[in-house]
Amino acid sequence: MTSEVRSALIYLDHNATTPVAPEVADAMEPYLRAEFGNPSSDHALGRRARQAVEEARAHLGALIGSDPEEVVFTSGGTESNNLAIRGVAAKARTGRHRIVTSSVEHPATTAPLALLEASGWGVTRAPVAASGLLDLGAAQAAIGEDVALLTVMAAQNETGALLPVAELAVAAHANGVLVHSDAAQAIGKIPVSVEDLGVDLLSIAGHKFYGPKGIGALYVRHGTPLSPLVLGAGQEGGLRPGTENVAGIVGLGEAARLAKEHLTTDARRIAGLRDGLWAALSARVPGIACHTPAGACLPNTLLVSFPGVLGADLLTRIPRLAASTGSACHAGRHTPNATLLAMGIEPQVALGAVRLSLGRQTSRADIDAAADLLVGALKTPVAATPSPTTLPTSKGTPR
Repeated sequence: MTSEVRSALIYLDHNATTPVAPEVADAMEPYLRAEFGNPSSDHALGRRARQAVEEARAHLGALIGSDPEEVVFTSGGTESNNLAIRGVAAKARTGRHRIVTSSVEHPATTAPLALLEASGWGVTRAPVAASGLLDLGAAQAAIGEDVALLTVMAAQNETGALLPVAELAVAAHANGVLVHSDAAQAIGKIPVSVEDLGVDLLSIAGHKFYGPKGIGALYVRHGTPLSPLVLGAGQEGGLRPGTENVAGIVGLGEAARLAKEHLTTDARRIAGLRDGLWAALSARVPGIACHTPAGACLPNTLLVSFPGVLGADLLTRIPRLAASTGSACHAGRHTPNATLLAMGIEPQVALGAVRLSLGRQTSRADIDAAADLLVGALKTPVAATPSPTTLPTSKGTPR
């Protein structure tokens, strides 16, 4: 990519990752240089590092409405999901050997569930409607006294659909079931309160809301039985031993502080831009389909299918536009995204999917230019869309 193209890049892939906020980078810098102490060391450098970690823990607790002591730092959303799911399973009481989830979870959830299934656990996957919204009745009906854990994401990473975590938590707790939610896509985009959701465990990924990569957290409600995945010393209450990533934790804390400060204004402005983008595309592209549910969705996410083309081919023709497709490609063969298939979307329609996810730096000019580029690329002849010949994989658009 030339420097000219790079400088003109329109970034609409914020659900995959976000740029590190300048304030976050500034907060981290001292802990990459002079403030290099180990938080477990009992001297001035160590004590300052420990104080920085605890201040970040307080910022994250304030963002999600938890006690700081309930925040366990991890390497990111994937580790947090694994710790929650496998950690609960390891502590499950006799007779509780089933987990209830949705049919549209991220691989960071589906993979540990598959591991448990292979060892004899039962997993019930509640379906979603064509709108992308979870079938609440089916999910509630699946919760029984043999269930150890309900794990349902707060916001779907591809469609942006919000899942009814709070309603399901009521049914789960009535049956003595622990509740976990992967909130990687929700944090920083919509208000997230562990009390309002009623969750016992909540996963957070720093790079989804302008923090650094490689750092995240798991909220663990006081008294929740959980077994660590890694054994070592006593850091993070023994649930995540190992010397803390102080710079990353500081960055996560600052990102949480900024998210709390900007949440309402960011969401309102970005939702307006997202709606404007959909209005521009739907007016100019006959047959375009929108897979993001109206109302019950993230303010920044727009998943659409362009008719008669592969989403991947369309984006290849627009090097200035950074976005994600809804398909995976293996040896030249494209497979539809599993989330769209779970919604009952026809494979040929699903293959034309493109996810456009906006962020704090997105401008009206970006939206106008993106619409022009997408419409213009559609006018360029493209190869016929191949029929999918392989089953969907767990891969797809990034979180």
